[in-house]
Amino acid sequence: MASLRDIKKHIASVKSIKQITYAMKMVAAARIKRAQGAILASRPFAREMDRLIEDLYCELGEEDLSCAGARELFEERPAGGTLCLLLVTADKGLCGSFNTNLLKAATAWLKENRGRKICAVTVGRKGRDFLRRLKGLDLEIAHEMAGIFPKAGYVHAQLLSDFILKLYRERPVESVTLIYNEFKSMMAQRIVNNRLLPLKRSILEKGPAERHKGGVFSFEPGKAELLGALIPRHIGAQLYRTLLESQAAELAARMNAMESASRNATELMEDLTLKMNKTRQAMITTELNEIVSGSEALGG
Repeated sequence: MASLRDIKKHIASVKSIKQITYAMKMVAAARIKRAQGAILASRPFAREMDRLIEDLYCELGEEDLSCAGARELFEERPAGGTLCLLLVTADKGLCGSFNTNLLKAATAWLKENRGRKICAVTVGRKGRDFLRRLKGLDLEIAHEMAGIFPKAGYVHAQLLSDFILKLYRERPVESVTLIYNEFKSMMAQRIVNNRLLPLKRSILEKGPAERHKGGVFSFEPGKAELLGALIPRHIGAQLYRTLLESQAAELAARMNAMESASRNATELMEDLTLKMNKTRQAMITTELNEIVSGSEALGG
């Protein structure tokens, strides 16, 4: 049986852990509102930018695409080239199954493309460390970005966009796949596995009813020049939304995980206190029995 001193030390350690988990929960709760506000502000812009690119693409001819230098970003490339994986994870743990689910999705994608040359771009230390530990794959980490959460900004998305576009244009990259956690609610996140590049497939997968029905517009200086200027901003806007979604999802997951940990710590402290009281009562009972037995022996 554990001594009273051991039980008291256990209670003290659990109490210290509870203070830490509660503080982490409150910090995440304070940051989540700002993160939600940033998402609500970025989603409409990203959607409209996506729709604008779709409308422009449908208006352009082959010559316009060539003039804009955008053909390579839209058209499918020959199969057999390098596959690029853009994996967005957290920098730290203690956020429930947030990172685990992402790494499972990345593992499934890697298994699906086993035998192919893979070029990875990572955001977050967890994804970077996971890919570094993998053996037996033709995998190269071309670029990494860490330490940006929970203060991810548009500048980070722009840097990421510049590198992705440079990589896609300069190397024989067949496609760029994006895996991240989308914020659905305070209690739920959704793993997203999207094709970032080339752009044509995502446009063609949408039916005519989903495309914007605009009027007749005149363009100055021209549709091709406008498309060429908008594509980098479009990629940057999509990546900015991705970073904000992942950031909010991580904060929500951490808040829920720390709340659960604090609740479990409270229950454990109650159980240990009950155990301590039972141990103390048993010690008192034993001492009383010894006193009674001693007095009876002396009286006898």
